[in-house]
Amino acid sequence: MPLELFIAGRYLRARRKQGFISLIGILSVFGVALGVMALVVVIAVMSGAETDFRKRILGLEPHVLLMGQGGGLQNPDLAREMLEKMPGVAATAPFVYGKVVLRASGGMGGAFLRGIDPSGQRVSIEGVDRESIMVQLKVPEAGALPGIILGKNLASELGVIIGDTVQVMSPEFMLSPVGMLPKVRRFQVTGLFSSGLYEYDGALCYVHIEEASRLMGMGEKVTGIGIWIDDVYAAESLGERIRADFGWGYWTRNWMEMNKNLFSALKLEKAAMFIILTLIILVAAFNIASSLIMLVMEKTRDISILMAMGATRRLVRRIFVIQGMIIGLMGTIIGVASGVALCSFLERYPIIRLPEAYPFTTLPVLLEWGDVLVIGLASLAICFFSTLYPAMQASRLDPVEGIRYG
Repeated sequence: MPLELFIAGRYLRARRKQGFISLIGILSVFGVALGVMALVVVIAVMSGAETDFRKRILGLEPHVLLMGQGGGLQNPDLAREMLEKMPGVAATAPFVYGKVVLRASGGMGGAFLRGIDPSGQRVSIEGVDRESIMVQLKVPEAGALPGIILGKNLASELGVIIGDTVQVMSPEFMLSPVGMLPKVRRFQVTGLFSSGLYEYDGALCYVHIEEASRLMGMGEKVTGIGIWIDDVYAAESLGERIRADFGWGYWTRNWMEMNKNLFSALKLEKAAMFIILTLIILVAAFNIASSLIMLVMEKTRDISILMAMGATRRLVRRIFVIQGMIIGLMGTIIGVASGVALCSFLERYPIIRLPEAYPFTTLPVLLEWGDVLVIGLASLAICFFSTLYPAMQASRLDPVEGIRYG
């Protein structure tokens, strides 16, 4: 065993003349542990919230959108063939998208109409299974009204429930005996969806792509093609490659661009919580520095004797750095173990219920080991820097003066 590690261990285990120093050391261990545990749990909750939002958004949006300049995409079948040959593309589906006005007996409001092909391989609506989508948006029989799926908040705003009728007014105009009038078509509410995201639940509705095409006057064109890919985080690079392959007249958007503000805010909150809770570890590190400074004052004679016997100043510095790092390591291990255990408990037993203002009903927890590693290393780094000043002070002692007055 190295000499400095042996002496540091003896100092930690020895009965101190001043019990107050030992108390500060114990409090330092628990202070570091508390800070690390709080960091692990809070960062896991923030990661869980980010993952939950991402899952909900990807349940409503394709990973990449390919659209044409001038309000439509010609030859969608040919474009889909080209896309599906590209590496990384899992599935594609055409869609029609536009702004409409919905009117019902209970109210009136604007919305975004999305026409989809319910038989598409990867078409999905958050909160509605694929079989239900196919039933609710199937092509109606002769004389029957086509179906429409509304966001839960939008349906509440219009005052409609499943089975009610709504009128959809498009910005396209048609010629009538009294002049130009907007196209209006009646739909029956066949389903509701709830994603937990108000900007979708309060302003989005789905109909069959053929109905949307007629209402918007698209003819053979579509608004764009939704693309689902194997790696959702490669959406930006794949979008650039698609835009380069298709050339001028086409443009792409990906799910990260469309929700950039939300995910930027979540990352900012995560970074802010990391900095704020790191202050708890910093306070505990000051306690480590205080206990080491008082230990140096108590062990002045012992340090001087060691230096008189040939111990180098570097060895003396290492003794106190190792002693402080042992305290920091103990606190970090206890904190990480406690934080991981608490996160595992909350994942298995979601006992914390959240109010309806949040999109999730229970506390979202996702433990990422990369975050745990960063927290542990940050804790040890803070504890290391807190040992430097006391260690330098110990190594600068004059052995003669220390023996004489120690």
